[in-house]
Amino acid sequence: MQIQDVSALSSAILTEVERAVVGKRDSLRLVLAGVLAGGHVLMEDFPGLGKTLTARSFAQTLGLEFRRAQFTPDLLPGDLTGSFVFDQRTREFEFRAGPLFTGLLLADEINRTPPKTQAALLEAMQEHQVTVEGRTFPLPRPFHVLATANPVEYEGTYPLPEAQLDRFLMRVSFGYPSLDEEWQILAARLARRQEDQTLRQVVTGEQLLEMQAAVEATDVEESVGRYCVALAAATRTHGDVLMGASPRGALGLLLCSRAFAVIGGRDYVTPEDVKAVAPAVLAHRITVKPELWMSNVSAGAVVSSILHTVPAPSAREQHVTTSRVGDAAQPGAGRDAR
Repeated sequence: MQIQDVSALSSAILTEVERAVVGKRDSLRLVLAGVLAGGHVLMEDFPGLGKTLTARSFAQTLGLEFRRAQFTPDLLPGDLTGSFVFDQRTREFEFRAGPLFTGLLLADEINRTPPKTQAALLEAMQEHQVTVEGRTFPLPRPFHVLATANPVEYEGTYPLPEAQLDRFLMRVSFGYPSLDEEWQILAARLARRQEDQTLRQVVTGEQLLEMQAAVEATDVEESVGRYCVALAAATRTHGDVLMGASPRGALGLLLCSRAFAVIGGRDYVTPEDVKAVAPAVLAHRITVKPELWMSNVSAGAVVSSILHTVPAPSAREQHVTTSRVGDAAQPGAGRDAR
């Protein structure tokens, strides 16, 4: 699949999803970039801002099987992965798959379940497989997790450990709509005369895999890649940070900025693409020093700070890097012409 085709399909997907999630194109573009990059997305925001609706809408437009797991304090790992059940007719144990065996899983209110159940997602998210009683079962492809979390209500919740937060490629917020956008939501509800809204399927699961393959075939210049590394490294030396982003954060910047560029119809990545995805990719990988928790310092503020302090590669640097790569590919490159 060509880059232009991926961009056109991405635009159609976003337009269709925006019929349900009004006025949040920028946030939806980030979620789609995370999916095209092959990752999982954590949607963290106040209740009622369209997080669950976003997951359901993407499942419909992407043509993926959709399952929802409501995370509660009594949810067990087997409720997600599935378990072996004794069949009295055959007198054998058979495996009954859980909700993880789907194309798109909505992990609703993921921070309301204990760490033991949260950990059941780790293998699935990283290895695309689950292990039950010593047997390993591969998950279908594509497989993506869109999880939701409430950032303000902490009673009865279990904060996600850093290891699991790091498995999420991006963390996206939506924010409140404007007054006009909120009226559009109400007007659309009045017009359709029912609560449920069905969206048009834009692509199939196989086409989504082709779109992801096209993103994987997109190269990134060395200067832009080094910029991703510099941003991730800057989070580790920032004065307000207890723990910064790991190399997985730099890789996440590279993958998401590449998908973001392809959605925009370009087969090359610019520093602006990196800056556009940096808050969603890096903020949840940063731990602010405890003594600053009561101040205005946040992980988002740290990312904003390093974006202003870490120099981005100039157009000249990108051109030189490209020229060097091109020269190296030519026979006799680097020798004087005779």
